[in-house]
Amino acid sequence: MNETEKGVAALKDEIRAEIRGIYKLNMTFEGWSVPEMDAAKAKERILAVMQEALDELKEENQ
Repeated sequence: MNETEKGVAALKDEIRAEIRGIYKLNMTFEGWSVPEMDAAKAKERILAVMQEALDELKEENQ
């Protein structure tokens, strides 16, 4: 494992926790702004938007 791989491996848990935090925060905001929300649909849409953002970021950095 080279130094870059070691550095990214050290950040892996932090990155995963931050992604989960963003998801949970957005679910909370959705619940506040739309009290009668369909939780299953909100989860699906929020994850889709997050995936789109990751795809865009990947494209921008290739």
